[in-house]
Amino acid sequence: MSDNNPFGGPFGGNGGQYTTSVQYGGTAPAPAKVALGDTPAAPADVIKDTTTAAFAADVIQESRRQPVLVDFWAPWCGPCKQLTPQLEKAVKAAGGRVKLVKMNIDDHPSIAGQLGIQSIPAVIAFKDGQPVDGFMGAIPESQINEFITKVGGKGNGAPPVAEALAAATEARDAGDMQTAADIYDAILAQAPETIEAIAGLGELLFEAGDTEGAEALLATAPEAKKDAPSLAALRARMAVAAQAAALGNPAEFERRLAENPGDHQARFDLAMIQNANGDRTAAADNLLAIIKADRAWNEDGARTQLLQLFEAWGMTDEATLAARRKLSALLFS
Repeated sequence: MSDNNPFGGPFGGNGGQYTTSVQYGGTAPAPAKVALGDTPAAPADVIKDTTTAAFAADVIQESRRQPVLVDFWAPWCGPCKQLTPQLEKAVKAAGGRVKLVKMNIDDHPSIAGQLGIQSIPAVIAFKDGQPVDGFMGAIPESQINEFITKVGGKGNGAPPVAEALAAATEARDAGDMQTAADIYDAILAQAPETIEAIAGLGELLFEAGDTEGAEALLATAPEAKKDAPSLAALRARMAVAAQAAALGNPAEFERRLAENPGDHQARFDLAMIQNANGDRTAAADNLLAIIKADRAWNEDGARTQLLQLFEAWGMTDEATLAARRKLSALLFS
């Protein structure tokens, strides 16, 4: 071990040459459950790459505001390719308790040399401008999370899962679906019965076209919580989409309605396609038109379908609220 190593850990090498050192300590982490496209760019405010010139600002100065983890890696390092994605996912799920800075030692070897690091992957935590802790090797995901908690604490009083769910929601609102998927996946790796994460990841899978993956994920929900509102809403969305997919071209139903406005089946089928295409208002209005013209049609099928759409859209969705007011006016005025 180099005398320059500030952590007292096993960073020894062979004459200063970098070597890979894998320390699993258990089963290797499972791969992510979802892939919504190419590997995403890490958010600039949480994860970034650094250089020798930028190290002081990105790590030393930034660590005076919050803990910073530095991931020393190289393109040829196999264990680095295993560790870095898990590390990124854990940092995203940490809800801002730590930041991650990655340094390619092939391009920028001097900092690692100054720290006495001779084996990679190596992760060093900095606080208040100083290295305070670290680990070496592609450790399991659970140990990564423990390390982040040790360095970054448990947050501002909120449970880690709640923080992570909030971070996933923020990512979705910003349009970064891959980051949201990574966070949900990290939550489920630690707390597999978290309904909000099952529903959130299931929605992302479904929206990405992986209906089978969404169904498989829903099946993992604990029996006592299988009917949770968020899961029921996703199942309803999937059922409605399946109905619409089997209907075909909306132009045919529009033609039939132009010829005969009383063709309730054509109007019903058109509503299903409109909903699948995201036109919730038009879908609701067509179903309401059937209810107004013939409440008993298809054994009250239009109203039953409209209620299923409400469940799929969510009780607080604007389209749900507007259509529910119209339905109440039809039924009770």
